[in-house]
This record gives sequence, C-alpha cells and structure tokens, in this order.
Amino acid sequence: MLLSNSDIERLERAGYPDKKFAYFDEQKYAKLRNLKGHCFFYDNKKHRCKIYNLRPEGCLIYPVIYSEEDGVIVDDLCPEKKTVSEEEREKKGKRVTKLLERIDRETENR
Repeated sequence: MLLSNSDIERLERAGYPDKKFAYFDEQKYAKLRNLKGHCFFYDNKKHRCKIYNLRPEGCLIYPVIYSEEDGVIVDDLCPEKKTVSEEEREKKGKRVTKLLERIDRETENR
C-alpha cells in the first residue's frame, strides 16, 4: 500500500513512528510495511485493523485500485469485490487517480 505524506503525518501524530510502519522503496515511494503477510496495523488476534479510524487513504478507497495493465479496477483478491457497484468503482476510481498523482508529486520532491 502506497502512503501519502498526510497518511504518514497523521499516523505519526497518533504516536506511531514512521520507521515502524513505513519504508521507502528504491524510487522513494513510501509504502506500508507488511509483517508475516499482513499489514503492519492488522491485529491477528481480533482480525481487524488497529487504526481503522486513522487508516491511510488508499485503505479508504480499497478495493478499488489502479492496475498498470487495466487501469482502475476492483481488486480480485478482495472477498467483497462483488459488492462494489459500477458507480462506486467510478467514484473511488477518481479518488485513487488523484491520490496516485499526489503521491507521485510528493515522491518527486523527496
């Protein structure tokens, strides 16, 4: 999951050091860490997100994602993919496109 600067800042204000939950790839994109195949913030015992109300914007938009090959799609890996209407896919598709443009600009400035 890509992270925007505002995602990182919001989580840091909540007391999470960015070095714990995020890393920067070779192209300087900020990404959410995974631990043992799950998101850093996933609570394995309770089977839910530990930071649901603070979750990154990409999590809010999910399961609508951007695919390099297909453009804006609903993630096939999501068990709830069939619940996403075409209207919701279009609406969230605009949000995911704007988010990725913002993240690209932020990455260029790192």
